[in-house]
Amino acid sequence: MNTLHYGDCLTVMQGMKAGSVDLIYLDPPFNSKKNYHSLYKDETGRPLPDQVEAFCDMWTLTPEREREIRHMPILVRETGIDDATAEFWKTWLNALRKTNPSLLAYLSYMVIRLAHMRVLLKPTGSLYLHCDPTASHYIKVILDGVFGHANCRNEIIWCYRGAGYPKTDFGRKHDTIHRYSKTNRYTFNLDDVRVPYAPATVDRFQHHIGNVRGESDYGEQTLHEKGRCPDDWWEIQPIAPSAKERMGYATQKPLNLLDRIIKASSNTGDVVLDPFCGCATTLEAAHRLNRKWIGIDIAIHAVKRVARVRLTERCGLVEGQDFEVRGVPCDVEGARDLWKRNPYHFQKWAVEQVDGFVTAKQTADGGIDGRLYFAHPQHKDLQSMVIEVKGGANVNIADVRALGDVLSRDSALLAGLIIMDDLPPGKAKNFTALMAEAGDLDVLGVQYPRMQMLTVPQIVAGGRFHTPSVAARHVVAPRLPGT
Repeated sequence: MNTLHYGDCLTVMQGMKAGSVDLIYLDPPFNSKKNYHSLYKDETGRPLPDQVEAFCDMWTLTPEREREIRHMPILVRETGIDDATAEFWKTWLNALRKTNPSLLAYLSYMVIRLAHMRVLLKPTGSLYLHCDPTASHYIKVILDGVFGHANCRNEIIWCYRGAGYPKTDFGRKHDTIHRYSKTNRYTFNLDDVRVPYAPATVDRFQHHIGNVRGESDYGEQTLHEKGRCPDDWWEIQPIAPSAKERMGYATQKPLNLLDRIIKASSNTGDVVLDPFCGCATTLEAAHRLNRKWIGIDIAIHAVKRVARVRLTERCGLVEGQDFEVRGVPCDVEGARDLWKRNPYHFQKWAVEQVDGFVTAKQTADGGIDGRLYFAHPQHKDLQSMVIEVKGGANVNIADVRALGDVLSRDSALLAGLIIMDDLPPGKAKNFTALMAEAGDLDVLGVQYPRMQMLTVPQIVAGGRFHTPSVAARHVVAPRLPGT
């Protein structure tokens, strides 16, 4: 069945069968915070405050990323990359440690994931990687190592026109799409992607068009009746701001771009994978072309909106019948299992499930887990509720006091605590009494407790914090983020 996954694409791909995918298209994020700000501004009409870190800024050299870099030679060898290439990457990437550490973090992240993508491809499969000049040349070196120099099929330039040109440089109006095959036996459907001839060409060679391909009576090569082969530069306009297709995401790609890629490198019934599916342009294009699809995204906001708006409302698909969503806990057992497997992803799920956003910004207590943003009639900017998540069984009254201290020092108007299980009556009474000491927030005569608590059973049942209007709960179709 078609599947939409919530989670890190590496984790999801590690659970997939080798040689099960016919085509991979990916448009991996680099400036993720900018993209996420665009998502929320589209929902609220206001920019998201600077505290939000879309994916907790994966492009920094965290201790976890440093461990990945040290173990990268071993990891990539396990996927079939030769020792010489692995050692070259290690030396090359480490050279970026002082000159461009954020790029080093990004490339190390991509190396491991691209290696797994190669494992998933069938021998006849292909991969299209979409990127901009920020890292396209570095990415190509990695792709040459993963897939082999000989399997580089094209460097496609997607060019377009638009408003806005710099005064000190040429206009930046193109992206790069690297096309690689896994082997030299790859799917390529030229007749499905031919483009019309220019009018002048048709006029000049009218007597050839429609003939059988081969030599004409005059010994000249005939023109194919369906049109010509596309070059490796594609002039396809981005989606107009007012277009019905527009979903409100700054980096959204047009459907006809994905249409060409899918037609060229897959057949009816084949499996198309997008490991950074965003608002799921790839999934819609695959659906309309009668391909099977797998989408993965690390943002639960995107996954929920894709399932509801893109797939259900726009494509008419029924969840559970035409596609399924995996990785989003739908009951207490699923949430508890996620906590055991990955406490960070549980924390992220809990924050985003209540319409909040994960944050990595530091506060007085050393850091909070997220913020929920809402409009306040007396403030021009969005206001927030700080959120703390405690998944373990040892939550106690000290956690409530600590959250109260954060509220008193932070600019947030409200504070919320999320815990795994319902509390015993006595403990619940003590928690409630201490939270009540923080008082209420009055908004147009409505009282909102400044400190609140939710349990996972309450969240699973649809419970949410009591706050002024949270725009993330009232998304108007068909606007959503994505590829």
